[in-house]
Amino acid sequence: MKTLKQLSRLTLLLLFIGFTSCSDDDNGPTPPEETGDNIVEAAQATSELSSLVAALQKADESANNDLITALSGEGPFTVFAPTNQAFTDLLAQLDGYDSLDDFNSQQLQDLLAVILTYHVVADASVLSTDLSDGQTITTLQSSTVQVSTQGGVFIQDATDTPAEVTTADIEVSNGVVHIIDKVLLPQAVLDALADVILVPITDLAIGNENLENLVAALTAANGDLPTVLRGDGPFTVLAPTDEAFENFLDGAALGDIPVDVLTNVLLNHVISGEVTSTDLTTLGSGYTNTMATGAGDQMVSLFFDTSDGVTFNGVSSVVTPDVKALNGIVHVVDAVIDIPNIVDHAVANPGLSSLVGALTDGGNTTFTDLLSNEEELFTVFAPGNDAFSAFTNPNSNDLNAILSNHVVVGAAAFSADLTNSYVNTAAEFAADENLSLYINTDDGVTLNGISNVVTADIVASNGVIHTVDAVIDLPTVVTFAVADPKFDSLQAALTAEGQPDFVTTLSGAGPFTVFAPTNDAFQALLDSNDMWNGLADIDGGLLTSVLQHHVVSGANVRSGDLSDGATATTLEGDDITINLPGTGDNIADITDGAGNSGIGIIAVDVQASNGVIHAVNTVLIPDTMN
Repeated sequence: MKTLKQLSRLTLLLLFIGFTSCSDDDNGPTPPEETGDNIVEAAQATSELSSLVAALQKADESANNDLITALSGEGPFTVFAPTNQAFTDLLAQLDGYDSLDDFNSQQLQDLLAVILTYHVVADASVLSTDLSDGQTITTLQSSTVQVSTQGGVFIQDATDTPAEVTTADIEVSNGVVHIIDKVLLPQAVLDALADVILVPITDLAIGNENLENLVAALTAANGDLPTVLRGDGPFTVLAPTDEAFENFLDGAALGDIPVDVLTNVLLNHVISGEVTSTDLTTLGSGYTNTMATGAGDQMVSLFFDTSDGVTFNGVSSVVTPDVKALNGIVHVVDAVIDIPNIVDHAVANPGLSSLVGALTDGGNTTFTDLLSNEEELFTVFAPGNDAFSAFTNPNSNDLNAILSNHVVVGAAAFSADLTNSYVNTAAEFAADENLSLYINTDDGVTLNGISNVVTADIVASNGVIHTVDAVIDLPTVVTFAVADPKFDSLQAALTAEGQPDFVTTLSGAGPFTVFAPTNDAFQALLDSNDMWNGLADIDGGLLTSVLQHHVVSGANVRSGDLSDGATATTLEGDDITINLPGTGDNIADITDGAGNSGIGIIAVDVQASNGVIHAVNTVLIPDTMN
């Protein structure tokens, strides 16, 4: 406030000296006869200078100022007139100032007058042709500005950014006006507003003696990050302290870190958009994305938790929140946040603590070693704590096998790329015979018909996690018949009234090889007989024989085991014969017990824990004459 009072007295003195020197003087030149508008009238008539007019009016609310009257006087004056956008930019730079109305005290209005008089040159009508490169001009405020004519006409104030003259030489009755794209600020105003002038994030870090290592890292990284963080933003930056960087380096030098690695780690501290601590506290916990690059060139996920302060990925806590910058906000943190892998994400989220406990039970490191591998990609469907609490393991399956059934190795499958399809998990029926997982995207994302994705696309360095609401038990062949809508007719047939308990049978130990007719195959069967309008119209005994004719018991026959001319005896008793190669688009052909040939195997190796399914495009018919 002391500085503001000094500026107020300075304003009064300058206005008295500056403007009285512009009046008629016996020894001075006789002013020319006025023609046209004066400076104030010209500004009032120019739409892009309406904020300048409003600023003059606001400054004049102080009894100490009468700028409008002065600038309507004889002059001559040269005025560098900021545009409306220039004033908008200035207000954005002042913390707590949303409009000129916020200059609502006499001291602030006098300060505004100091800013405005810094745009006025008294006793001169200076045209652009009178300006020269490097010229220094003393303003009415008493401070100087410097002219640059390199690539245009620029006026340099006490800040680092010059104003550009966008429209020059508007001659008025009492001088000349040059329109500029920035409000000029003298050093006295910068000092007075030091606590409220916002600077870009880069400059904020440079001015903080506890962020020197961060500044050094930004400078050493690729992508000209200091310039990026001076950009428009807005950005949220999690700024590690010097001590945090020292702990991260652990005795190494900054130059020892590969530049691409360093760059990505730094970008893992930058969030696009402005996120305050209040925003995070309101949400409680969850994920956002940083500007770092993870698996599949996706932006890396960042887990925040506000249950005890504000922490990120379980490793870094906010020590100074909500440091405002011109282009965003900074939260100072006590640890560098490295790019998380799958395991890091799982450990960081307390909602996955049951999963972590199961993965590491008894000191088991198999899963953590696997999912920490940076040379491989993974998709993990991660059951939440509630899912584990609800799971009773009804089939007494091996827990490690169940956990493996939630991991897809070799691909990072993001939600936008998921379709109704099968993928292989890390769980195995036998060596190199991985269990299948059916993904359905008709209504959200459902897995094997029993587990739904709750939170999708948690991006890690080596893959992606989707949290799910149920543990995915090891599938049986029945699981897939129920889960996959293209087998709806098969499911209906297996559970039709009067049929034996196929579900219990095919959920047993097996192994079974099932040649599963699609819905179209069943429809074709119904269409082949005018008496059959639905499955209920087929004789129950015949339907039982037909269904049994699709199952080979005691063998898990995968596509690689098929050979031309090979036969297999079905549960019904008749043989089927494999014919290779298949005709047309068929992978292989089947000749059924009734001698029908050319039946196509159109999808293979849907692997369950008790057998394998191959989809066929025609219902197999047994020999009904035996």
